[in-house]
Amino acid sequence: MISRVVAAVVAAAAIFSAPVGRAQSFINVLTGGTSGVYYPLGVAIGKILGDHLPDVKVQVQATKASVENLILLQQGRGEIAFALGDSLKAAWDGDEEAGFKRKMDKLRTLGAIYPNYIQIVATADSGIKTLADLKGKSLSVGAPKSGTELNSRAIMAAAGMSYKDIGKVEYLPFAESVDLMKNRQLDATLQSAGLGVASLKDLSVSADINVVAVPKEVVEKIGPPFVPVVIPAGTYTGQDKDVSTAAVVNYLVTSSAVSDDIAYQMTRLIYESLGELANAHVSGKEIKLETAAEGSPVPLHPGAIRYYREKGLIK
Repeated sequence: MISRVVAAVVAAAAIFSAPVGRAQSFINVLTGGTSGVYYPLGVAIGKILGDHLPDVKVQVQATKASVENLILLQQGRGEIAFALGDSLKAAWDGDEEAGFKRKMDKLRTLGAIYPNYIQIVATADSGIKTLADLKGKSLSVGAPKSGTELNSRAIMAAAGMSYKDIGKVEYLPFAESVDLMKNRQLDATLQSAGLGVASLKDLSVSADINVVAVPKEVVEKIGPPFVPVVIPAGTYTGQDKDVSTAAVVNYLVTSSAVSDDIAYQMTRLIYESLGELANAHVSGKEIKLETAAEGSPVPLHPGAIRYYREKGLIK
């Protein structure tokens, strides 16, 4: 009984002596697979926030990327996440086919970041050089209903194809897809990521590859948020020519449950630390403050709006 009384007194003393308004906050950074681009950039963002927000505990979580991230935000299980623009639109619309059983109405955008390039890479031994050559072959399209897999469906449809035309469809993360290709158990992989993604760099130094083009007319058939772009020659070992493909802008997304002050601080710290993001991954070099407030299919968070107004990007 005495020990219980003492414990209660100690607990009460701790409560009343705690500084008012200093309760610790948490920021969970939702990224993607560890072999993709989201993860190293997410780690860099985690460090930036942790270094400058001393009263906030920051953690970085590897996930299945866009779709899972947006669902976790809606559930209050994250404070900042990476997501593809088309996945973000599908979440806001409540597109069940894309993996959202209802409208994800708590989503708010912090800002646009870099474009994801649709990168279709085949082993040279497979003989795959064009989209049509994928017919009857084996292809990995990313985790089911991930942002990458949604991109895959869009590309196939615009090219007049479907998964039924593929010999075998695998739903695997980037690194696992590459491992199968190295072992000659998979012909090709479609990876939606920033240029220079680690998994494809690893593959290109281990095997001869073909980077398969997505022609401009196919991209234009899909329409926004897809845009025609080029994968520059030399992005991967053995790629000696520019290759046409599609790109979709990525966004940093948060939740309406996140306070205006925390959202403001996250936005400010991220867009004023672009050098650190560029050092974390080559895709970080493509993130520009000037375009951060543009194009999101989801409303900007009021905290982000406050920062962009300070910078003159929003009136």
